[in-house]
Amino acid sequence: MGRIMPLAETPDTVTLSRADFEALLSAREDAADNAAVDAQEAREASEGAAAARADYLPAELVDRLLAGEHPIRVWRTHRGLSLRGLAELGDMPPSYLSNIETGRKPGSLAAMLRLARALRLSVEDLVPASE
Repeated sequence: MGRIMPLAETPDTVTLSRADFEALLSAREDAADNAAVDAQEAREASEGAAAARADYLPAELVDRLLAGEHPIRVWRTHRGLSLRGLAELGDMPPSYLSNIETGRKPGSLAAMLRLARALRLSVEDLVPASE
């Protein structure tokens, strides 16, 4: 990035050319990306790569999420749990879990909290993209 040259300045504002503004935005995005990579590398160094990547979803499961499949079903699959197994961990009837996964019922907050705990995720990870 070359030298940024203000076109005008007041005590409260600085006016830049579009090119300088875009260059600043790009540099900011690059810095954020580099910080994220550095943080992940540090996490992998301290925990080991396998442990640090344990919650990564394979592309196949990401595609299922993007296609609109319920996150609970996708994460349940990733964790290797059956519907009955997750229902037991979440202290709910399998039929209720099935209704949540198929979108027939939204699931109470208490149920979603129990499922998130059982799947070792945050509740936000279990909210379908359309909501």
